[in-house]
Amino acid sequence: MEDNEIIRLYHQRNEEAIAQTELAHGAFCRRLAFRLLSSREDVEECINDTWLAAWMRMPPDWPTSLRAFLGRITRNLSISRFRKNRAAKRYAGMEILLSELEECVPDKGADLQLEREMLSGIISRWLDSLDKEDRLLFVRRYWYAETVKDLAAESSMTANQMAKQMQKLRDSLRQELKKEGMEL
Repeated sequence: MEDNEIIRLYHQRNEEAIAQTELAHGAFCRRLAFRLLSSREDVEECINDTWLAAWMRMPPDWPTSLRAFLGRITRNLSISRFRKNRAAKRYAGMEILLSELEECVPDKGADLQLEREMLSGIISRWLDSLDKEDRLLFVRRYWYAETVKDLAAESSMTANQMAKQMQKLRDSLRQELKKEGMEL
């Protein structure tokens, strides 16, 4: 079923929308959640919560990309679950991503809304300045939590070469943040 037809089912409050969403985007959402959580039980809870959130948000929302809409919900729910697990001392796959980015993203005062907005703007401008391939690599690694090994395989690189490329991108981001006056 096409995404617009699935969205229409949500707007009609037809429960078939959830079954069709599962068929069309369930595997994508599970992979995304699993990369961040590494626990099948947590992943299944996040997926169920994703379907509920989609049900609650449509209507009034009519997403232009159902996959991106569901991906964002899944990612945000996975991050929340990760934080809950971390508070309970249950670590997951996201720990690696956080450790890679901790040298780039400022920690001090990052909870303040203004600093978050400034940081978001700087990162967005930095991403826009990258060539398409580097931008996609960065987003796939740090938004969709794809492994360096998987990225390397798709880019005809070795895992070591890809790791160096990712380090180069993080260094570039760190330099941009310093240039913009963000404390690291």
